[in-house]
Order: sequence, then C-alpha cells, then structure tokens
Amino acid sequence: TDADYAIETSKLAKQQILAQASMAMLAQASKSKRAILELI
Repeated sequence: TDADYAIETSKLAKQQILAQASMAMLAQASKSKRAILELI
C-alpha cells in the first residue's frame, strides 16, 4: 500500500541520514587527530 511505501521510504531516508552523519563524524575525528599530531 501507499502507507507501507511511505514507511519504507522514510526508513531508508533515516538510514541514509545516519550513514552521512557517521561519515561526517569520522571525517571530523580524523581531522582532529591530524591537528593534535601537528601540535605535538
């Protein structure tokens, strides 16, 4: 049904957002590590 489709679509969107957020966090973490190493 349309309702099921909407639910699945929103689940997929949520997964994609979470994946992007975790990728962004990893990128920030590696930048921070590099900055800390440069300070030492």
